Amino acid sequence: MERKLSTILASDVVGFSKMMAANEEYTLRDLSRRRQVIDGVVAEHDGKIF
Repeated sequence: MERKLSTILASDVVGFSKMMAANEEYTLRDLSRRRQVIDGVVAEHDGKIF
């Protein structure tokens, strides 16, 4: 059996409900941009997001 190193990341957005109430469109766009950065780093390291 081959062993593999794994990393698990859990994250939370502090104040998400308040941000959504203040400006839903901006908040969703901002989260999307941040996710793109995370996806890029994961891809650079041959990682997977489930």
